[in-house]
Order: sequence, then C-alpha cells, then structure tokens
Amino acid sequence: MTTVDFAAMTGLELMRWVQSERPADIPSIGRLLGMRFDEVEHGRVVVSLDTRPDFANPLGTVHGGIAATLLDSAMGCAVHTTLPAGVGYTTLELKVNYIRAARTDGQALMAEGTVIHAGRRTATAEGKVLDDQGKLIAHATTTCIVLGAAA
Repeated sequence: MTTVDFAAMTGLELMRWVQSERPADIPSIGRLLGMRFDEVEHGRVVVSLDTRPDFANPLGTVHGGIAATLLDSAMGCAVHTTLPAGVGYTTLELKVNYIRAARTDGQALMAEGTVIHAGRRTATAEGKVLDDQGKLIAHATTTCIVLGAAA
C-alpha cells in the first residue's frame, strides 16, 4: 500500500506525483475509468482515457457522464495545482455542453482543464474534451470552493 503524506504536498506536487507514480493501489475514479495524467502544470491539467463498451449509454455511444467525469477531473485537478499544502477543494457547480457523441471502441478521449480564477475562497476553470481526431466532444466550466484556506 502506498504511504505518502498527501497533506504535506502542494496541489501541484500531488498532481505531479500521481502523474509520475500512477498509483494502482489507491482506489479512485481515475483508476476505475483508466485515466492517465498526461500533462500537469500550475493551473492546467490534461487527462485522457480510452473508451470501452462498459462506457455505453442505451444508444451505444459513450455516456455523457464519462465526458462530465473527465471534465470535472481535469478542471478540478487544475484548480488543485494552484493550492498550497493542506488546502483542499470541491466542485460547487459544473456546467457541461455536449457537442457530439464518442465511440466505445477504444477511442482516446482527452480532457484539458485550465484555471480561470484561483481565489482564497473560490476558483473557476474551463475545460474541453477532444476525441483522437481533435474533434470537440464537450466543453464545460466549473466553480470550486476552496477548503481549509486561511481566512
């Protein structure tokens, strides 16, 4: 089992640790869906996954919840990269616009999240999901509440 003091790491350090170590022994939505952390910078994160038949909606395309989860993860993790050690966040609001369907046949989907504003109490970010042909699947905005920051 991984023994790392996550509370002692800044958000950027933690996201870079996840990117480099790819911890398979820590339960997470990323592990469940097979997410990869492709790029991690201050205020920007890119995550990706390969679709699979388990992601299907009743129509046989990727369920919108997969795109929403990718967006929530990319944008939230981008916000996390701006936070000091011991400070957390959670999503207050997520607004997703779906543009086109994605296939369930192993198609790579890539989500980029970028921070727009990082304040003491709230942070906002925007994101987009592209398919392996560079076509826009969905885009979103989020507002996160910052937890544990000094008043």
